[in-house]
Amino acid sequence: MKIHLNQIPDEGLHVEGTDPSKILDLHEHGIEPVSDIEYSLDIGLSEGGLFATGQVGVDLDLECVGCLEHFRYPLQVPEFACQVELTGSEMVDLTEPIREDILLALPPHPHCDWNGERVCQGVAFRAKSEAADAPLTEKPDAWGALDQLKLK
Repeated sequence: MKIHLNQIPDEGLHVEGTDPSKILDLHEHGIEPVSDIEYSLDIGLSEGGLFATGQVGVDLDLECVGCLEHFRYPLQVPEFACQVELTGSEMVDLTEPIREDILLALPPHPHCDWNGERVCQGVAFRAKSEAADAPLTEKPDAWGALDQLKLK
């Protein structure tokens, strides 16, 4: 997303639109953008720099780490903010700060039950099998051995 400095009035500029999701340059297994990147930004100039605040988002197809099923995940960065130092060019490219914020907002361990609308079959299966394997006796007291210590 490129901003022409000459088009920014003194009171600032509000821009909304989309950029192609290919700018994310994602090559990870289990992560696939399924929409363009949407943005709504307020842009202004201040003492040798350009600032942008607002929100950005993209819809992703992610693979659940619990059941390996694919699900749609609407990734949102509701408080996007960046400051870019002006270098004399009449255009500033915000592509890299937008890309970085989206990549940082990716869930590290995506689960298909992230919003509570479904139950992940992988998590449910593991919980069921762990309950079946658990002995019926009480768990040992981890602090019991320390309670037995006789200190002077």
